[in-house]
Amino acid sequence: MKVLRIFLKIIGIFLLLLVLAIATMITTMDDTPYQEMAYYKEWKTLIGGVKPTVAGADTSIALQAGWAKVNITPAAPTPTAGYGNRRGKPYTAVHDSVYVRAIVIDNGHTKAAIIAADLLIIPPTVIKALKEKLKPGDIPFEQIYFGATHSHNSVGGWGTGISSLFFSGKFDPAIVENLANAFHKAITDAQKKVEPVQLTYLESLDSLDIRNRLVGEEGGIDPEIRSAAFITKSGQKAILSSFAAHSTVLNSKNIVLSRDYPGALVDSLEKGRYDFAMYMAGAVGSMGPIEKGTDDFDEVKNQAFGVQNALLSPNTVKEDAKTAFVEALTLPLPLREPTPRLTMSIVLRPWAFKKAFGEYPVYVKALRIGNILMVGMPCDFSGELTGPLDAYAKTKGLNLMVTSFNGGYIGYITHDKYFNRDLYETKTMSWYGPYNGAYLQEVIKDIIDKLS
Repeated sequence: MKVLRIFLKIIGIFLLLLVLAIATMITTMDDTPYQEMAYYKEWKTLIGGVKPTVAGADTSIALQAGWAKVNITPAAPTPTAGYGNRRGKPYTAVHDSVYVRAIVIDNGHTKAAIIAADLLIIPPTVIKALKEKLKPGDIPFEQIYFGATHSHNSVGGWGTGISSLFFSGKFDPAIVENLANAFHKAITDAQKKVEPVQLTYLESLDSLDIRNRLVGEEGGIDPEIRSAAFITKSGQKAILSSFAAHSTVLNSKNIVLSRDYPGALVDSLEKGRYDFAMYMAGAVGSMGPIEKGTDDFDEVKNQAFGVQNALLSPNTVKEDAKTAFVEALTLPLPLREPTPRLTMSIVLRPWAFKKAFGEYPVYVKALRIGNILMVGMPCDFSGELTGPLDAYAKTKGLNLMVTSFNGGYIGYITHDKYFNRDLYETKTMSWYGPYNGAYLQEVIKDIIDKLS
């Protein structure tokens, strides 16, 4: 009996310690309205410190642009970044090569670079390495705009923390170094090729190749394909396009290296009307493709051609830039502390999240070129949030392109009306508490005001 009492006492102590340990890791969701939070006031201070710019109409200034691409296909299979159920399993074959593409913009006063990589996201680890490579004379980080095609079948091995084992595979510093070198080379090569260009904004509608994957017909979609087209005096043509349908036509069982439908789209555009094409995932949160075909790659082809047909449609709205105005902006993005959900009301404490996911700077990026305003968000930003922002930008004389994956990552930002739905985007991938849909809409609206 004495031994039994000692055993039970030890078990009791163990259970008490376990409860205490768990208590240090979990808490309940903080639902304080964002306007009452310190991070909101911090954002208002940051954006308030940005000096308003005036576009002007100096037609004596010429807009110049140059473009280049660098192949980032690894020499040997790497972990495959994308679907969590793969656990970072290496790809088995190369279906189509992956690239980083760059466009450099220069109006004689301001230089900026736009980077689009055939990756799941623009990894924070790669951004950190790229910053270390930028030298005096290079385009500074604050004037480099990042976006990804969001392929779920591309190079992994760039993530840190426990979560990386699910989404990007085992961390490999050599992969990070190679990607950072490729980013730097793409910018450098593009900068060497700048020449005078005419800029045109293109806006097409494609509701046939996009769906609301979060709530179906209950929710809305973002059907616009937004593009910036450049043509040189010698007739060379380049296009940067953005669409909101997720690059998830290839399913999780198809573990090959591929750019998914954005790759097929870019290749087709380059075989036809354009000499150079690049693609950025738009507001892909809650937005999925419509898979039509006999197998995965037939679906990839059909999705790409559907988007291309809409982009090249005679109904596409076109607006030439009247000025060579260029302005870039990079600002820290204040947020409430990360508290990912374990249940709908019980959340991990911030320190536990940071231990699992790592900790990197988070910021918002913006780039205005002529009549186009690009805003890059550090997340899967929802296509349901873009409509009012698009309309507001047009009242200011701007065409808005919101893109995701700007080099930081904070998970999914969905419409606030879905925040308490027990769904993948709103539970598993919602890390920073409530009201972020409205907050980030306000952030973008503030940027529109400053850069209009």
